[in-house]
Amino acid sequence: QVQLVESGGGLVQPGGSLGLSCTVSGDTFTIYNMGWYRQAPGKERDVVATIDISGNLVEDDSVKGRFTLSRDNTRRTVYLQMNSLKPEDTAVYYCGVLSYSSSYWGQGTQVTVSS
Repeated sequence: QVQLVESGGGLVQPGGSLGLSCTVSGDTFTIYNMGWYRQAPGKERDVVATIDISGNLVEDDSVKGRFTLSRDNTRRTVYLQMNSLKPEDTAVYYCGVLSYSSSYWGQGTQVTVSS
């Protein structure tokens, strides 16, 4: 089993910045991919950015150059720095973890970009 704790999110004006973090515990040795996903109202959950065990990054085209995914040396925490936020970035953001036995999701954190 893997446990996730998310933090960050909130309300920001267009052009502003926010940060999200996700820390895992438990059977972390089984994890091969971690990252952030988001789900806007009426839409499916989509990948924002993920990083695999080898450090390979995957980013959605809509966030390239604005969002940065990183992780700490223990590979137990991933950070999503979101800059130049746009109203269309408004969504519930979920930390997602893929292990060799299952997938795990955080409870989600709301990010609202509005003036």
